[in-house]
Parts: sequence; structure tokens; C-alpha cells
Amino acid sequence: MIPSHRRRRRIDVSNAARPSVAPSEHQSELLLVSYIRALRPRQWTKNLIVFAAPLFAFNITVTSLLNGFLAFALFCCASSSFYLINDLIDVESDRRHPIKCKRPIASGAVSVAAAIALAATLLGFALLAGWWKAYGLGAAILGYALLQVAYNIKLKHKVIVDVVAIAAGFIFRALGGAAATGITLSHWFLLCTAMLALFLGIEKRKAELRLSEISGKKSRKVLDRYSLPLLSRMESVVTNGTIITYALWSSGPAVNGASTPWMMLTIPFVLYGVFRYQLLSDPEEISRKNTGLEAGGETERPEEILLGDKPLLFSVLSWISVIFIILSLESRGIIQ
Repeated sequence: MIPSHRRRRRIDVSNAARPSVAPSEHQSELLLVSYIRALRPRQWTKNLIVFAAPLFAFNITVTSLLNGFLAFALFCCASSSFYLINDLIDVESDRRHPIKCKRPIASGAVSVAAAIALAATLLGFALLAGWWKAYGLGAAILGYALLQVAYNIKLKHKVIVDVVAIAAGFIFRALGGAAATGITLSHWFLLCTAMLALFLGIEKRKAELRLSEISGKKSRKVLDRYSLPLLSRMESVVTNGTIITYALWSSGPAVNGASTPWMMLTIPFVLYGVFRYQLLSDPEEISRKNTGLEAGGETERPEEILLGDKPLLFSVLSWISVIFIILSLESRGIIQ
């Protein structure tokens, strides 16, 4: 009979000689999901504004849509690179946070080295591909990147300037979309885009301020300088500007706007969309949605509310559908 200690030794040797088992398919899928989560694809909706230029110019063709999709993809790469950089900067504080500790980098699902390499690759690819496609697109992506650097270092701590910086990010996206599609921007396009971008920036700060009051913790230092009455007054100014500039553009050629005054039929959808978004970011509405919110609990971002709000999505889709109908009728000479 072989002594027990020899049998154990023989078993250990055989196990050591056995080749290591490759990661399972399930583990690979989890790793892929972690990388995708780190890119924050839910926030890519902000980059859809690259399609505003062909929509406002009535230049909706296969070529313009393909070029718009290219600009959209490149801005997604650029914005995701900065989401990775932000998570890398905040990794230590995120690990101490009861909710943010679950983020891919903070939890260790995505390594710091891999995140750095991925961020550099995405930003480098976006810049190179943008310059290759059109100098204007490359310049817009570069301007957006420099703005993000300035915003994260300094601008996000400056009251009012932080909102203007958020709006400037949307304008760079719109300019990139125009450059990619080769469309000359009109003054109404720039004015309406600027007003809408300011509106979204103010709504974001208003929602953050109310959520910080509910949770008892302010996620940004700049919120100390804001108040709900101040943001409401700022909101009133830019809301009026957004609606007026869009209404003037839709009035048609008489004011150097859209190619047909029939675009005024889309004004109700714009009004509903603006008012619905105001409802979603209203302090009382946020309070109702977060009745059971506790300190350190989960909070909702405006982008997440937007994606989950069916009436608002229906309004946007209806607006796009009416535009296509008007364009189709105009191209056939049925309306002018």
C-alpha cells in the first residue's frame, strides 16, 4: 500500500502539470459588459445633436445621414474617453462611495491600465478620423476635447460659466455634424442650438441641485452658488429664446428660415418636448420620484429620465416624422 503522504504528493504533481483553464465564455461576456458600462453608452444621446444640421437645412439624404452617423460615432468615442478619464481621476473617492464603488473602474472590473489605454485610443482615433473626414469635423472634436479638459480642471467650479461650458459642448457637436455633412450653417441654426444647449445645461443643474437637497449631499461644489429661484429665472430666459428662435426659423423663407412655412406644424411638438423636459427636471416632480431616497442611495440623472420617458420620446419621434412628411410633400411640389 502507498503511504498517504506519497499519494498526496503524486496528486499535487499531476495537478501542477495540468495546463491552466482558459476563462469561460461567461467571464468574457462579463468583462465585455464592464468595458461597455465604463464607456457610458446611455449618455451618447447627447451626441445625436450632430444630426441637427441636416435636419435644419432640409438636407436629409443617404449621404448626409451616413456622414452624420460617422460624426456621431466619433463624438461617442471622444466623449467616452473623457468619461473614462473622469472615472480614473475619481477612482479613490468612488471606491468609498456606496453606489459609485460599483462602477467598472472603481470595482476593479476594468483595470486602471486598460482604462488609460482605452481612453487614449478612443480619443486618438476620434481626432485622426475627424481630420481625415473633414478639417471642420476634426477641429470641432479638438475643440470639444480642449473644452472637456478646461471644464474638468477649472470651468466646472465656476458658477454660470459651467452651464455655458456645457452648452458649448453641444455647439461643438452641432458644428461637427455640419462639417461632416458639408452643410453651411444658418444664423437661426446657431441661435436655436445655443439656446437649446443652454436650456439643457440649466435643467441638468436644476435636477442635480434638487437631488442633492433630497440626499443631503451635494455632488458638485458649484451647487453651493446656485439656488432653485436663480435657475428658474435663467430657465425662463433660455426657454423663451429657444421657442422664439425655432418659431422664427419655421416661419419659412420670409425670415431666411426653413424652405417652407409648413414647418410651423412642428412647433407644437417642440413646445410639448420643452415643457415635458421641464416637468421631468422640476423639483417637485423629482421629489415625487425619489420619495424613498436615502443618503447614498441611487439618484436619477436627467439623461436616464429622458431615455425612460415614453411621452417625451414619442414627441421627438413625432417631430421627426412630421418633418419627413413635409419634406416629402415639398419635394413632390404638393406644398410650397
